Amino acid sequence: MRRALVLLALLAALAGCGQRGGSDGALVSGVSNSGNDGYAGAKLDQPYTAPDVALTDTADQPYSLVKNGSGKLSVVFFGYSKCPDVCQVVMGSLASAYAKLDAADKARTQVVFVTTDPRRDTPAVLKTWLRRFDPAFIGLTGPLRTIEQVGDPLHVAIEKGQKLPSGGYDITHSTSVLALGGEGRVPLVWDGTTSPAQYARDIHRLLTKDHAAP
Repeated sequence: MRRALVLLALLAALAGCGQRGGSDGALVSGVSNSGNDGYAGAKLDQPYTAPDVALTDTADQPYSLVKNGSGKLSVVFFGYSKCPDVCQVVMGSLASAYAKLDAADKARTQVVFVTTDPRRDTPAVLKTWLRRFDPAFIGLTGPLRTIEQVGDPLHVAIEKGQKLPSGGYDITHSTSVLALGGEGRVPLVWDGTTSPAQYARDIHRLLTKDHAAP
């Protein structure tokens, strides 16, 4: 029953920030048949693997989830700063979760936000926006094609949506949060409704029990 609920939650998480659906059934592939071992997130039987592809951080420097994240647990979310709702909620929850970590866990954890709207999310824009949540958070941008190269193996769907009355546009994207550990592997995926306490508890377990970030 719990596994079924987790699968439904992950499917429901595939909504765009403008409440538009973005189906990507592969997102839930590999969920453990033996349950989630007490995690709030969904454990993957076959962890996703991030590619060693460089994006650009808020300091205009190359940044690879694999190389630059080595030795830490990266909590990765794909979204965009102009998102009116879901992205704000998820990033707020991650900021609260990060604040709950003790000093040891915090030193081994980094929150990484990858934009799905690089046309508007320049390094400077991302830096300013992320400060609203935590100045320690890492923001990444780059050509959309490169972002898709990073997101595809992680089962992150990105799609430019409808034109908005304001003159901007909506972006449909997966709203799952990824726990990326050693060797760029993702053993755990959370949905967008995960609470700060649940994130913090899972992060602590990954760091101390499962050694996801050596």
